[in-house]
Amino acid sequence: MTKLTMVDLKILFLGINKDGSFDENDIEKSDLKKLGVGRILDQLASLKERGLIEMNSNGSFSITNSGKNILWDDQIPLWLKILRILEIKSQNTATIASFLLASLDKVNEEIEDLRKRHLVLMSPLRNETGLEKFYEILPEGIETIEKSQKGEFKDKPQIKNSQVEILPILDETIKQIQEMQEISSDKKQNIVSNLLKIKEKLEI
Repeated sequence: MTKLTMVDLKILFLGINKDGSFDENDIEKSDLKKLGVGRILDQLASLKERGLIEMNSNGSFSITNSGKNILWDDQIPLWLKILRILEIKSQNTATIASFLLASLDKVNEEIEDLRKRHLVLMSPLRNETGLEKFYEILPEGIETIEKSQKGEFKDKPQIKNSQVEILPILDETIKQIQEMQEISSDKKQNIVSNLLKIKEKLEI
């Protein structure tokens, strides 16, 4: 599968939102305009060379089946589409849902499952309104995309048994520390906090 840049994605998404076709006026009305004519022409040429768009006789462009199949094919599971989006760039779930024309609730559900399987990582980013959750793809997620392209599997990788076994051990350790009298409350809180961070990283 061809690799996409964010500009590629925005151009293809523009076409998807316009029933598969777009023209110069559509680009002018979008945030792609700020890229400048030269860069837009280069990106259009690149997409055309890769067979993702084609030019019509009236000067407009149409998204090819190859272009649609990257992210908007109904046969592709949502979780794999999410990984493909994150392979392009880290995003929040609202942006992912917007690009995929999917339910935000469903995207949140799928991305949480991907986190548990260590395919994506949540990275909090501070903005004007506070902390926002952004998600980035992990090496295991990229490997999953590559395997799916080879047809090696159609389902998500299973959670490793070793990860599952660690969780109850952590829970028991936290409980024992909390019950210890010879450790000060501050030290207990610090130790438990670190163990909870480890538990969160496992995301099981």
